Amino acid sequence: MYPDELQEETLKHNLGRETREGVLAINTGKFTGRSPQDRFIVKDEVTKDRVWWGAINIPFDSSKFDKLYDKVADYLSDKELYVRDAYACAHQDYKLNIRVINEYPWSNMFVYNMFLRPTEEELPGFKEDWLVVNAPGFKADPEKDGTRQENFAVLNFSKKIALIGGTGYTGEIKKGIFSALNLILPIYQDTLPMHCSANVGENGDTAIFFGLSGTGKTTLSADPNRKLIGDDEHGWTADNKIFNFEGGCYAKVINLSKENEPDIFNAIKPGAILENIVFKNGEVDYDDSSITQNTRVSYPINHIPYIQKPSVAGNPKNIFFLTADAFGVLPPVSKLNPAQAAYHFISGYTAKVAGTEEGIKEPQPSFSACFGAPFMPLHPTLYAEMLSRKMKEANVNVWLVNTGWTGGPYGTGQRMKLKYTRAMINAALSGNLNKVSYETHEIFGIKMPTVCPDVPTEVLNPKSTWKDKEAYDVKAKELANTFRRNFSQFKDYASQEILEGGPLSLEYNAS
Repeated sequence: MYPDELQEETLKHNLGRETREGVLAINTGKFTGRSPQDRFIVKDEVTKDRVWWGAINIPFDSSKFDKLYDKVADYLSDKELYVRDAYACAHQDYKLNIRVINEYPWSNMFVYNMFLRPTEEELPGFKEDWLVVNAPGFKADPEKDGTRQENFAVLNFSKKIALIGGTGYTGEIKKGIFSALNLILPIYQDTLPMHCSANVGENGDTAIFFGLSGTGKTTLSADPNRKLIGDDEHGWTADNKIFNFEGGCYAKVINLSKENEPDIFNAIKPGAILENIVFKNGEVDYDDSSITQNTRVSYPINHIPYIQKPSVAGNPKNIFFLTADAFGVLPPVSKLNPAQAAYHFISGYTAKVAGTEEGIKEPQPSFSACFGAPFMPLHPTLYAEMLSRKMKEANVNVWLVNTGWTGGPYGTGQRMKLKYTRAMINAALSGNLNKVSYETHEIFGIKMPTVCPDVPTEVLNPKSTWKDKEAYDVKAKELANTFRRNFSQFKDYASQEILEGGPLSLEYNAS
């Protein structure tokens, strides 16, 4: 079925409503985000000695998987289902054929938006490499099925099946395939999978943007002066190509405005799907987070006017690590050497602020290895070593960009202005930041430019934006200690070079 037919099906079954512009809006139910504690990997001959088992990659018994799969199949057997053939990986040499079976029509429309779409000529004889079975209405019995609660997302690498149930959150579908590729590509095809966005300039200069949710990954890669490769998931091949895994974008829309994010705003047109938004007087209220902070939109990548076709480009010239530092400590832009780049990649730092998750009242540091730990089946140092090797071979510039707070922590300071962040990224891309002088951050050891076009000089050194300089030093040392404590879990696996990329060795208590 085509997207307009799926939208009509959704409306017919009262599973969604339309905006005045004709965009489908749905509610994903109880779950408005991923549930990391309910993501499992079947432990068998393929995975037992490869996967980094623990709190992120939770083992699931093979026999229990078979029984759970049969129960889901039985549950779906008398329902009208929506089946779609699609593929991941825009580079033909890495193409992964996917067949998705959905219980709900809007879930199948999401699949159309987010994966790559075969041509009519490619569909006859289509043979899937992976099967995704998506049954939001099925509730597991934890005692019998081996799950933690009623919802689950289980990957079986031997049978090449992603089994998802008990949750309507569509992100579980795309992240299931992303997680599968994060084992397949490095192990079998010497290709680094990355949780990042990417774009390319007129001269073929590729830029990569790593970052966790809310740091600006999608926003900053959507640039009218550059072509978008993709907004979330990419591979970096052994022969130095960057390619998109997906055929669409899945952007956060909380506080969305046409002024600040015109490309995303304008992409919300018929064919897009809005998730968990609130209507007021018949209009979408993008500022309303009463359902969730994680309001989303999915749309095919061709809803963006400036895209790379196909979604493949050459070696990156610049890599940006995006962080939303709610403590106001990190510089708005700084240049990293290879050791620092590997250290910050493994760390994957950002901060959560009040309202992003239940129970959070004060800013909290958050670390997600490789800027995507929930989707990384292998040990983080394996991905970091691959990235470090590729960065050195490509002689790429690596930048740490703080899109978070300046002038003080959350509640005291202000969020970094988007126009300043864009100006700093443009300066890096144009090479202007290669022509300026730098000073070294006295605690983190990273290089801060002393000037940047279109950015007030006093903004570039975070300490200068604080009224109380001693308070800044205290907060900076606290954050450095947090980095060290987090990195202690990796120190036995990381090289001495990577260890030296962390905060400078000042007196601290890392206990």
